[in-house]
Amino acid sequence: MLRSVVLAGGGTAGHVEPALAVADALRDVDPRLRLTLLGTAVGVEARLVPARGHELATVPKVPMPRRPGPDLLRLPGRLRAAIRQAGSVLDETRADVVVGFGGYVSVPAYLAARRRGIPIVVHEANPLPGLANRLGARFTPYVATSYPGTPLRGATLTGIPLRAEILTLDRSPAAVRAARGRYHLDPHRPTLLVFGGSQGARSLNQVMTAVARPLATAGVQVLHAAGPKNYDEVAAALPRGLPAPYELRPYLDHIPSAYAAADLTLCRSGAMTCAELAAVGLPAAYVPLPIGNGEQRRNALPTVEAGGGLLVEDSALSPDWLLENVLPVLTSAERLAKMSAACAGTGHPRAAAAIVELIHTAAATRRRTRRSRPRHAAS
Repeated sequence: MLRSVVLAGGGTAGHVEPALAVADALRDVDPRLRLTLLGTAVGVEARLVPARGHELATVPKVPMPRRPGPDLLRLPGRLRAAIRQAGSVLDETRADVVVGFGGYVSVPAYLAARRRGIPIVVHEANPLPGLANRLGARFTPYVATSYPGTPLRGATLTGIPLRAEILTLDRSPAAVRAARGRYHLDPHRPTLLVFGGSQGARSLNQVMTAVARPLATAGVQVLHAAGPKNYDEVAAALPRGLPAPYELRPYLDHIPSAYAAADLTLCRSGAMTCAELAAVGLPAAYVPLPIGNGEQRRNALPTVEAGGGLLVEDSALSPDWLLENVLPVLTSAERLAKMSAACAGTGHPRAAAAIVELIHTAAATRRRTRRSRPRHAAS
């Protein structure tokens, strides 16, 4: 019987939210199961995990230095300390399985689990796996990915596990009217949701202040999360006396209700954002973050290629592009309906359940291994 699972995912919401979704799914299957989320004391998990009613255990944060220097020389000692702490958590919780979601805390969790013979399950949220999950996938056949073609050998395509509040989001006409009322929006106007992550996105903010009036003149209303640091600047730049509501917020404290209020989204294309929009069938104009190895563009491609979204590079985003490409969609109920259906077809609503099945399979292999070990006579 599965009694204890440790889920390692800390540092960013992209690691923590999938871990929490799987923890919630495990708890739904067996409320008696001990669930421990392994993270750091300084990541978003320190706030998110207790708020969702789960136990948090912490290990030291061990980032990988990007260039030679003193931090690289200190890395082995820091990693050993993190592995010891992760091992202590596995011992104290008597973990049957370790589930890793990438990021800083997964490497010590994988190494500590391997030393103890504890089965490992790996979930990779991005099309291109990070260092932690490339390592973890070498230790286990139980690997789940979110995109076809992710280069992890023997992986099972599950999608990204999402919380039940997203998977069961009501976007009926009555729910849409209620959500728009929450944000002081007109219940009947086409609605554009704009957000750029928890801190906002400067290029999205700039283009929105430039197109606010033509959008409003065309009858489109806007719900715009500018980011706490950008709010005052955006508020000052917005034109006054718009003929349609323009609700500017520093941030969105309840993203499901914002999804319910919207017809279309202008946003970045982080893995979690793409997965959530596909799950609720909300089309988007994706503007990938112009850094890294192009993973945000890869995140959006399945939905865009299916006809459920638009894609524009950050450098190409302009008022003219938005008015020529986004406004015609927002003002066409037929196009919105087609894009919404195409977007929903790219989602993976059973992702958490599929990963729970992998966890149970991994736990069963450990039990079989234990039973098959020969008994040695006492000397």
